[in-house]
Amino acid sequence: MNRGIAYAALAFLIWGLFPLYFKALHDVPPMQILAHRMVWSLVFLCAVLTVRRQWKWLPDVLRRPKVVATFTLSALLLSANWFIYIWAVNNGHVIDASLGYFINPLVNVLLGLLVLKERLRPGQWGAIGVAALGVMWLTWQAGQLPWIALLLAGTFGAYGLLRKTAALAALEGLSFETLLLFPLAAGYVGWLTMTGTNAFIETSSDATRWLLAAAGPITAIPLLLFAAGARRIPLSVLGMLQYIGPTIQMLLGLVVFHETFTPARLAGFIVIWSALGLYVAEGLWTGRRTVTA
Repeated sequence: MNRGIAYAALAFLIWGLFPLYFKALHDVPPMQILAHRMVWSLVFLCAVLTVRRQWKWLPDVLRRPKVVATFTLSALLLSANWFIYIWAVNNGHVIDASLGYFINPLVNVLLGLLVLKERLRPGQWGAIGVAALGVMWLTWQAGQLPWIALLLAGTFGAYGLLRKTAALAALEGLSFETLLLFPLAAGYVGWLTMTGTNAFIETSSDATRWLLAAAGPITAIPLLLFAAGARRIPLSVLGMLQYIGPTIQMLLGLVVFHETFTPARLAGFIVIWSALGLYVAEGLWTGRRTVTA
């Protein structure tokens, strides 16, 4: 239990610090960062699979078209989520990105209702309703939908939904997704090289090269820590730990990057935090009643 909490908390801590990493690469276009992230992630994951001698699953998966199609879709959703997040961080929207991961649990509940036909308890309905009021307030005071937050929450929620019933475990699943995207990423990096715009080659900064190459372990390690932690602790504990990441991101946006955070925006965040508090409290209360029964 304690080891599981440590693994999961460390994963969320790393994710929370991601803005510092992507800000360090602000001179590299987001699409190029994404392509390098895919390439170097596959290099790192292949090394891990080779060391663990864990390749037996690949031939079987390639013979199952439905599994390949499912992972192709999840890979596209994951890459879209990565791109939106990288763009948001490098364009001064760290706080907006953190909002997306604050509301992600409620999006998961809503997807469970709409797609998996799960029945929601009154407390869950209340949490979704309060969160909707918060989004409506932010939309009204900004004059537009908080599309960065909604896109991040939507793409990651849909990705989680697909992985919930996936045929592969965390390491194999991430490796297969990266493998499916690798031809596109490698082709794009090759085109950048031929046109003389590949930041890894053209930059005069060794720090930029190391940071791009580090995208592999930086991407894979927290995902593997998360998977290891999730297997060892209850879902309720995992649900509370997941707010470590967006909380750190929001604090970085405020304290380090000095993004604008007006009282009106704060009011919208407080409403959404209230929805999350209701959601967590309802889950803990329901779980305690179940254990007592």
